[in-house]
Amino acid sequence: MKKAAALFAMTLTLFAQDQTRIVVDVTRVNLLFTVSDKKGRFVNDLTQNDFEILENKKPQMIVQFNSESNLPLRLAILIDTSNSIRERFKFQQEAATDFINTVIRPRQDKAAVVSFDMSAELVTDLTDDTDKLGSAIRGLRPGGGTALYDAIFFACRDKLTQDQPMEKYRRAMVILSDGEDNQSRWTREQALEMAHKADVVIYAISTNRTGIESDGDKVLKYFAQETGGLAFFPFKAQDMAQDFENIANELRHQYAVLFRPDPFKADGLYHAVKVVVRNRKDLVVRARHGYYAPGSN
Repeated sequence: MKKAAALFAMTLTLFAQDQTRIVVDVTRVNLLFTVSDKKGRFVNDLTQNDFEILENKKPQMIVQFNSESNLPLRLAILIDTSNSIRERFKFQQEAATDFINTVIRPRQDKAAVVSFDMSAELVTDLTDDTDKLGSAIRGLRPGGGTALYDAIFFACRDKLTQDQPMEKYRRAMVILSDGEDNQSRWTREQALEMAHKADVVIYAISTNRTGIESDGDKVLKYFAQETGGLAFFPFKAQDMAQDFENIANELRHQYAVLFRPDPFKADGLYHAVKVVVRNRKDLVVRARHGYYAPGSN
């Protein structure tokens, strides 16, 4: 079985409703995060001693720190192909293809494309072939309902946790959608839980073109905030290209830490954590808000 560097020094077994089983050999809690100043500029010159990890307000011991900007990526691109996004679809395809060409480096990074309308469908498996990824995106056609939560759950469980490079790497997801789910079997919380367990940072670009925040926009913002990512709300379709560029830039400007929780609790529950920059109230840290511990059996 393959290893996923994610949470604790024991084996965590997850059971889905369809009896699919995932066994993850876990070691320590891994946190990816971004630090910026008040103007949104990345801060890349901090060291391990500048940070503090808090769980229940108690400092945790950092066992590994990394500020490299070029770690390999494992990326899932989730594209809404429901009827609700039809008007922006062509530009959405073009912007997503440009993003793939910018971000994916041969022999280092891999991306998968998942489309979703009434159900989630793997369009292209994890690959570093940008031509294949681009062709898959351009070949998509809109139609049907919106199974956003199922797509997130599937991409995290069946794809991003299955490819485990020996070296350190980052997992991320980019969602293009209006966020209006009406078809999923899995719930919003189940999708978020799977994203946490897969150690995935979620970025979202809204296709809502009304200019008014919708319930779907709130859903996209929720997934991004809880996993340490960002949600973008382009005013016009052409702004999507800039949003993709911002995501690509951020993926190369993240810190990574591993820590051992103290006290250790094998309770299967969600544990809130916070990343703090010591003595620097002028800096903003964006990280996922917690992790799931393994069960006791």
